[in-house]
Amino acid sequence: MVSVDQWGDIVDQLAGDCGDVTTVFKSSSADPHDYEPTPADNARFSGAKLVVENGLAYDPWADKAVATLDTKPVVVNVGKVVGLENGDNPHIWSGPEYVHDIADTVTAELQQLEPKAASYFEQRNQTWRRSMAPYDAEIARIKPAAAGKTYGATEGIFDYMAEALGLTNKTPTGYQRATANGSDPSPGDLNEFEETLAHAKVSVLIYNTQTQGAIVKQVRNKAEADKVRVVDVTESVPPKFSTFVAWQVSQLEHLATALGA
Repeated sequence: MVSVDQWGDIVDQLAGDCGDVTTVFKSSSADPHDYEPTPADNARFSGAKLVVENGLAYDPWADKAVATLDTKPVVVNVGKVVGLENGDNPHIWSGPEYVHDIADTVTAELQQLEPKAASYFEQRNQTWRRSMAPYDAEIARIKPAAAGKTYGATEGIFDYMAEALGLTNKTPTGYQRATANGSDPSPGDLNEFEETLAHAKVSVLIYNTQTQGAIVKQVRNKAEADKVRVVDVTESVPPKFSTFVAWQVSQLEHLATALGA
């Protein structure tokens, strides 16, 4: 079982023919922070040998579902795998090093669960790594263009990737804190963000299309009015992408265009 679809394809590829992988939350039109599982969703955890969850208070319902089971599965909490704690940015699938570390951990757990298939799981891991070559290449291509560039963001879903690329975050601290806590930024925070956009202090605006509301639309409209390039990103995997790598490379290509790479 996989809680959210950012990890679903990765786990499916790593498990291969030795795993039957089910992902609970799969939607790029809804906000995953607001998701509430149905009784049927919870029932699907029954009989699972392995559960991969995001952690970091992103999908607490997964832990609750596991707690009701008589036979407990192995749980991979990916936030804990990379050494983060509740309160840290939970959008860790945007961190290139994190993604690779988590894949290795999932492979190791699969090998523990099915020792006779250990060599098969290692082969699956190596095949998955080769499939990530376009992702790694796009990151390497963007880095030179990102040097010295800045960004603002309506939400911190892209922050780990931005850091890996060398972009500097110019989103006002108050605005960042409010969105991380799931609350609306104050008028002062919003005004500071608009001033940042107006005075060309950011090279691009990273816009999460899954976040609804007047405030984020106001920020986007301000960026467009001030000729700041807007890069649309999604928090979950859109239906048109069948793999994690295709989804991520598409977003990176849009960023590359915005940065002139």
